[in-house]
Amino acid sequence: MTLCPDINVKSGPRGVGKTVLLAYLASHSRESGWVAANVTSRPGMLEDIIERATDAADELVSSAPSVRITSVNVPVLFGATWEYRDPESGNWRTRMNRLLDRLQERGIGLLITIDEIDPSLDELIDFASTYQHFVRENRRVALFMAGLPASVSALLSDKSASFLRRAAQHQLGRIDDADVRAAFLETVEDAGKAIDEGALAEAVRATDGFAYMMQFVGFRMWAEARGRSRIEPEDARRGAARAREDFISGVVRKTCQELSEGDLAFLGAMLPDGEGPSSVADAASRMGKTANYARVYRSRLMEQGVITTAARGLVRFDMSLLREFLLEE
Repeated sequence: MTLCPDINVKSGPRGVGKTVLLAYLASHSRESGWVAANVTSRPGMLEDIIERATDAADELVSSAPSVRITSVNVPVLFGATWEYRDPESGNWRTRMNRLLDRLQERGIGLLITIDEIDPSLDELIDFASTYQHFVRENRRVALFMAGLPASVSALLSDKSASFLRRAAQHQLGRIDDADVRAAFLETVEDAGKAIDEGALAEAVRATDGFAYMMQFVGFRMWAEARGRSRIEPEDARRGAARAREDFISGVVRKTCQELSEGDLAFLGAMLPDGEGPSSVADAASRMGKTANYARVYRSRLMEQGVITTAARGLVRFDMSLLREFLLEE
């Protein structure tokens, strides 16, 4: 595996699979001789990176509070010998440099993944300022971050984090139905069960291309089949209904709680158009606002992955079950 020092940023709405992707990248890096520090953007993030990096290095750094590495050898992965030292000496960059020095001596790189980007977190800005020095010093480091589109946009617009603008950006979207079908079939068969074609079709339809929904549907229909060796269409239908409740509770409702009144008003103005795309001009008229006013909320909702462009001047819902939830509410 080859990791470059450049930054990679993944964005997409809740449920599209950002966290799962970061976990996969971390796992793949370990298989290739790198160590990975997987953290969430929250207070204490910087210290968590050091803790996760040392843990992931298969105890390269002892759990004792005052230990540092003095030498490294690599049998299957690596081993270490130790001497004691005050862990608080030096700032975060200095402490990271010590760890990176020891890893780099043996050609071991460090992958850092940061989930749920929070552009208001000072530690994230501090991290960006320090990480650029790791890159300039040609250290074996790589960075992958993931977050909601609006959070990614706000972070990259922050002058204090201008270095992050060099990031390779990737917008995560829905998973193709063919890939969802193949994943369900392989998972079921690997677990020693069979699945009816009708059940498989129902599971794919209910997933709607969202990775998180796929987990819910798979878990729920498996539970409905209980100890039987074959998953039937009714198992998938009942499982899909319960998965729908899970997704609305864990993803859709939380997303709506974070939207402003103006955001929700724009979405409400889209509801009369049914499954088809909505004209921004029509939405503005229904809101009793100007087209320019409505376009502000169109942009906000697109940044958050809630709606997407269907054609010039047209938008449509892009979050699974959101329209249905708003109609019910």
